Amino acid sequence: MSELTLLIIGAGGHGKAVAEAALLSGEWQRIAFADDRWPELRETFGWPVVSDVAGLAVLQGTAAGAIAAVGNNAVREQWVEVIRAAGLPLVTVVHPRACVSAYAVIGAGAAIMALAMVGVDALIGEGAIVNANVTVDHDASLGDFAHLGVGVQLAGGVKIGARAWLQAGCSAGYQVVVGDGVVCAPGTVLRAEGVVAG
Repeated sequence: MSELTLLIIGAGGHGKAVAEAALLSGEWQRIAFADDRWPELRETFGWPVVSDVAGLAVLQGTAAGAIAAVGNNAVREQWVEVIRAAGLPLVTVVHPRACVSAYAVIGAGAAIMALAMVGVDALIGEGAIVNANVTVDHDASLGDFAHLGVGVQLAGGVKIGARAWLQAGCSAGYQVVVGDGVVCAPGTVLRAEGVVAG
């Protein structure tokens, strides 16, 4: 069986965490990174940095899939477009110690990290991040390129807009709706009477 290589765009902290999740999942055997610090940066997490972001097109055929791994939502969205323009398959990475319902819908390019829980009929958008120890309970939705920081807790039915960022420790009770592009400070408690608009 040939070894499958995952190309991770972004060799920072989140990129390393995604690399570890991918390797532990057993779906990927090798990692290569692309990062704009190349060629000065040649290696991270024991794997090679092989290109800058602009050079992805020449890597077509060298990796079985690619994922954009950076916390900044706008940058991650730009990188997904670069991945697609380079003709590389956009893939999702799920840590093996995440609990994801078979009835959840997970968009391409999403990253679901260790100890996250994604419930039945939850919807995770394209390129979204569900970070470590996050709960996205039943029927909740996370828009494209949104980001849930470590320890965020979403009750059932919560709706988080595209490119929104709930920073570490935020919690959202039932019926909460967070608009597109909203940024919530760490530890914010969101209640239905305090719907956050974009």
